[in-house]
Amino acid sequence: MKKRLVTVSALGALLALAAVGCSADDSAKLDGWAKNVCDSARDPIAQSRTALADTGNVKDGEAPADLQKRLSADLATLAATNQQLADAVQKAGAPKIDNGTKVQQDAVNELKQVAQGYLDAQKKLDGLSSGDQGKFADGLRSVGDQVQRLSQVSTTALGALQSGDLGDAIKKQTGCKAPAPGAGAPAADPSGSAAPGGAAPSGAPQPAGSAAPSSAAS
Repeated sequence: MKKRLVTVSALGALLALAAVGCSADDSAKLDGWAKNVCDSARDPIAQSRTALADTGNVKDGEAPADLQKRLSADLATLAATNQQLADAVQKAGAPKIDNGTKVQQDAVNELKQVAQGYLDAQKKLDGLSSGDQGKFADGLRSVGDQVQRLSQVSTTALGALQSGDLGDAIKKQTGCKAPAPGAGAPAADPSGSAAPGGAAPSGAPQPAGSAAPSSAAS
């Protein structure tokens, strides 16, 4: 049966961290904080990119049950990587900026919330029956909507880490480098047109490869 993937755009929390400001930062303390975070975040960011790209991957002839299993693994990865980034920000301590403790804790709490949200989405996905193609597609669209909401939470939560001197410090770290423009799989909405990007903070570049759980349609 010929199928297509119906995707919604989602901005991963890890990739949101990579979309930072564009000026240099001279503060050694902030550079040290950013290095601690980004060194720990390098692998989770790479894993997140791979999982996000895979959710938008159309595989010819893939059975609904196989699609379900693949997307479930992607959601598990996204949950794990968000938790790992939360741990990295927590272990780095409060950055030396105004309200640094609040900025740190808000980011940690929101990242943990997003991680749990992906686990909830995975549980919902795993509970879908792939026997009825129509109901299965509707269920996957619902999961996609849930992931879209998670993307909005993640970009809002990390907005403070993407601005000012702290954002400049993060930008200099190779572990938090944004992916090259044009990388990753494009997302499509049910009509086949390009889906709008995730709700990135104003002025923040759109990371490439940000896709969300997909739906199968006949």
